Amino acid sequence: MFPERGLKIGEAARALGVETYVLRFWETQFPFLKPKHTRTKHRFYQEKDLDVLRLIKRLLHDEGFTIVGANKHIKEFGIDALMSGKPVAKPAPSSSERAPAQSPGIDGQARRVLNEVRRDLESIQKNFRRLRSVLGGMIELANS
Repeated sequence: MFPERGLKIGEAARALGVETYVLRFWETQFPFLKPKHTRTKHRFYQEKDLDVLRLIKRLLHDEGFTIVGANKHIKEFGIDALMSGKPVAKPAPSSSERAPAQSPGIDGQARRVLNEVRRDLESIQKNFRRLRSVLGGMIELANS
């Protein structure tokens, strides 16, 4: 049973298998995605919002659309027609509308771990650059 108040962002994210920041980001990229906001700016997703989010997730994650391509696809065929589950005669997305191919077998959890590792590596790289700069300055001082 769907709660009358709707789902909080964390509840909606868990139901969809994504992180909360993904839902916030999608709100900025898909103008038709407008969950209810309380006076204190808390989001509450209604059942229709979750249907829209499932469609967005399917287009992006399963069908390989980019955000621009998904928006174009939704505008072309209509959100209600796409959510109805009825087949639509659709051309294959062009290469600019399709996201880069993902490695087979990488699920959401693995992708999150890989993104975390990437962020850690970028942080380490930044620290190495700072260290190299400091050491370079020390070497210049020692040689002068």
